Amino acid sequence: MSAEIAIIGGTGVYDQDMLEDTKEVKVYTPYGDTSDMITIGYYKDRRIAFLPRHGKEHRIPPHKIPARANIWALKELGVKRILAPAAVGSMRDELEPGDIVIVDQFIDFTKKREYTFYDGGEVCHISVADPFCEEIRPITIDAAKRLGLQVHEKGTYVCIEGPRYSTRAESRFFRDYLKADVIGMTLVPESILAREMEICYVSIATVTDYDVWAEKPVSTKDVIETLRKNVKNTKMLLREVIPNIPSDRKCSCKDALRDSKL
Repeated sequence: MSAEIAIIGGTGVYDQDMLEDTKEVKVYTPYGDTSDMITIGYYKDRRIAFLPRHGKEHRIPPHKIPARANIWALKELGVKRILAPAAVGSMRDELEPGDIVIVDQFIDFTKKREYTFYDGGEVCHISVADPFCEEIRPITIDAAKRLGLQVHEKGTYVCIEGPRYSTRAESRFFRDYLKADVIGMTLVPESILAREMEICYVSIATVTDYDVWAEKPVSTKDVIETLRKNVKNTKMLLREVIPNIPSDRKCSCKDALRDSKL
């Protein structure tokens, strides 16, 4: 079993009904179980692997996601590209619920996660100066524009530990001093581990609500309705992006380990 492109499904994206001729596989890893079984199938002649980040029943909280097992398993299956949808909160008035942000930077405010495959025996200082694939980011942006989705081409994602949400003071600090654009709990270490495995990674951040800096009351009902809309748009975007991803990689992701090891 193998795949060239992987989708790591975020909140609300627990299955991929777009895939045909599917099979579920379990990949045994040195880092324990993956978040769930990995579904492998075809979409327009492309071999796709799908893995729900939180599990199919959303049973895994963000700080307990087995990111090393997930990325190791996808690498073992031959994956070269990862498309990673994720629900986020907005830190800017202009980033409205329902919008999509193709983030280009992150700030890490997590605390106790497993951040690397290089824990000893060999030292690797991976560069994440530009953490997302320069080849498939513009492909994703162009696809969103063709579909008429409200897409933002850049943004800084601040990743917090969770599972709690921020205090008002924290939220204002992230917005006013760190200049973050969106906030979430899952981008780190997932994107870092993908880089260590020389896998291209693009984050598709879908806005569900404004964070507490805005002091705008948001009901659970409103969030759920926005999330449902986001899931529909996310799946539509994935269908548009996948056929346009080139088979041969010309990006620097494939050479990320060059000159990174001591």
